[in-house]
Amino acid sequence: MDTLDIVIEAPIWEAMPLTALANGAVTATLHHMGLDPDDCEITLLACDDTRIAELNADFRGKPTPTNVLSWPAQLVAPPSEGKPPPAPETGFDGMIELGDIALSYDTCVCEAVESGKPVEEHLTHLIVHGVLHLLGYDHETDGDAALMEGLEVKILGNLGLDDPYNADDKITGAQVAPLPETGPNGRH
Repeated sequence: MDTLDIVIEAPIWEAMPLTALANGAVTATLHHMGLDPDDCEITLLACDDTRIAELNADFRGKPTPTNVLSWPAQLVAPPSEGKPPPAPETGFDGMIELGDIALSYDTCVCEAVESGKPVEEHLTHLIVHGVLHLLGYDHETDGDAALMEGLEVKILGNLGLDDPYNADDKITGAQVAPLPETGPNGRH
C-alpha cells in the first residue's frame, strides 16, 4: 500500500503488527469516507512517550505525552457544528496529501491495559481517529464530537470491532496539532 508511509522511531513497535493494523484502519476509514486509498498519502510516526511529549510541546505548547497527534496537510473544517467538512483537495499529481499522524506506544498500550481492551483494537481505533482528524473532523464541540464518534463506531464496526464509546474510554488525549509548515516527518 503506497497510501501509508510508516516511520518506526521506537523499536518497541516492531513487536506489534503495526503495518497490518495501520493499513487496515487507514483503508477502512478512507473507503468509508468515499476516498480511494490509492489516491491518498499519510505518514504514520510510531514513537514513544518521550518523543510524542516533545511533539506535543513543539506544536501545541503542552509538554506531556498523549496517545495520538495529527497534522492535517489541508486546513478543512466543517461549515457548521455537527456537519462534515468538505472533501480534501487533490494535488496537481492527482494525489491527496492528508498529513501526518504520530502514535505513542507507551500511552496507547497503557490506555488499552487500563480499559481492559486488546491493544490491537485500541490502536486501530486511534488510527481511525487520527485519519478522521486529517480529514477535518474534530471533537471540540458536542455536535462535532457526536459526528466524529459516530463515524468511528461505524468504521470500527465494519472492521468487526466493538463500539469503543460503549464503555467509559473516551479518547481523552487525542489531539490535532495546528497546521504547521511541516509535520514531524518533514512533509507538507
